[in-house]
Amino acid sequence: MMLELVKRTMLTGIGLALVAKDELVDLAKDIEKKMEMSETDGKKFLDEVKQKYDETQEKLEGQVEKTVKEILKKMDVVTGDEIKGLKKEIRDLKKAISKE
Repeated sequence: MMLELVKRTMLTGIGLALVAKDELVDLAKDIEKKMEMSETDGKKFLDEVKQKYDETQEKLEGQVEKTVKEILKKMDVVTGDEIKGLKKEIRDLKKAISKE
């Protein structure tokens, strides 16, 4: 149940970020018009805004992922990687026992 809450919170944050991107692009277009930029300068400005947004989005996703991992660790929730590791360990032990 807590894991589902974490997932929903993360998806909500990403959804808000996507809405913010659309609003940011609209704002950049308004600024472009108000500053009476040439089409080339306006496109360059808009591209710079989008690039900065994408960089910020990547940082946000990294922070969200880190936070979720920390929460799961504090909740003592087993991760998929840990389960895979345990399965491998069990296979290795079975092989060792069967060789004896």
